[in-house]
Amino acid sequence: MKIWESLEPVADRYDGFVLDLWGVVHDGRKPYAGVPECLRELRRRGKRVVFLTNAPRRSWFIANMLDAMGLERDLYDGIISSGEVTWRWLKDGTHPFFAGLRGRRAFHIGPERDLSVVEDDAAEIVSSPEDADLLLNTGPDPERGPRSVEPYRDDLLACFQAGLPMVCVNPDRAVMVAGERILCAGALADVYAEWGGSICEVGKPDPAVYGPVLEMLGIADRSRILCVGDTPHTDLRGAQAAGLDALWALTGLTEDAYGPSPDPALLARVAEEEGAHPLGALRRLNW
Repeated sequence: MKIWESLEPVADRYDGFVLDLWGVVHDGRKPYAGVPECLRELRRRGKRVVFLTNAPRRSWFIANMLDAMGLERDLYDGIISSGEVTWRWLKDGTHPFFAGLRGRRAFHIGPERDLSVVEDDAAEIVSSPEDADLLLNTGPDPERGPRSVEPYRDDLLACFQAGLPMVCVNPDRAVMVAGERILCAGALADVYAEWGGSICEVGKPDPAVYGPVLEMLGIADRSRILCVGDTPHTDLRGAQAAGLDALWALTGLTEDAYGPSPDPALLARVAEEEGAHPLGALRRLNW
């Protein structure tokens, strides 16, 4: 697999860029070195940039997080998140899974900070699975334990026994935050799936979440759009399913798994096992 050291050699092939956030743009605490400068150069060249993240919070919440990291809003055109898409589907009920829910009373597993996904009466949070119509899974709570599914097994079992369908608001299994591997909602969904629970995973690699991104970019020719992500299962397969080119960022989860200088042949094998066919890999998002 070819590895590019920067985005510069391929940038002018594209008019729009779809960038993952955690593990590509920032490490969960601050932007990676060179990222603000890279974004600024893309904007100088008239490129459009949209962030697409599996984060289980609405886009406005994530924009505020980026503000706090010092990433100015003029460096990008918009944000689409799993949380934003979940909120929209809860509100309008157009997605088949959401249309089939018997109601909008939700038992929530996840930190309180994620509840922007139910604001404006998109759903009502209830305190017991017996009173709920669905399980809203936004991932482990840092205070309860972010590294194991065990603290959540009893709640998951109670929801399964109550027959609740799960809305998983982040298909990622893990994410890197300041160099530490933290579990995401997808890890809890795996437990539910083992029992045969009904699950809708909202986010990459589902091509449905790319629809709002393409609207935001406003670029009709998909061959002029490039995606960059650090996870083959979600970022690369998602781009592929949406008919978009992709580069595999060797930061975030990839760096954690394979080190800072992975063997290109190993990367090619991993991508093949995931059914992903990126253009190649990108050492990091810089210019």
